Amino acid sequence: MATVEASAEGIVHASADRVYALIADPARHQHFLPPAFSDFKVVAGGSGAGSEVEFTVTAGGRQRRYHMVVSEPEPGRVLAESDANSSLVTTFTVTAAGESCRVRIHTAWQGAGGLGGLFERLFAPRAMKSIYEEELGLLDSYAATAAD
Repeated sequence: MATVEASAEGIVHASADRVYALIADPARHQHFLPPAFSDFKVVAGGSGAGSEVEFTVTAGGRQRRYHMVVSEPEPGRVLAESDANSSLVTTFTVTAAGESCRVRIHTAWQGAGGLGGLFERLFAPRAMKSIYEEELGLLDSYAATAAD
């Protein structure tokens, strides 16, 4: 099994502190998820490390349910969501860039073997990158308009 990775990054026109707080708060994060994410539910916690969320992702005609547990490897800068039922980990990295910030969303998981794994390695990263680019655009809009 090979590691499969997908990522996207972009500038968000808000302070790094504000953007990180939005990402770390599941109740707010769900407001800038693209339509590929559905049935979002906060299972535990309120914000940051220890929070747990569940959601379904639809990509490439397939649906998958996730139960994500949040950790903060670098509080205020790096937040990770690890699926309780697989090797999948999504990391959000927020880096200050003047009055704006750069946000990188990166996901890695152990892919399937065989022919199915080949298709997964070829197509999943592109599909997820597109979803993450949409999420970054929605985050940029949400950060500009949402009340504190």
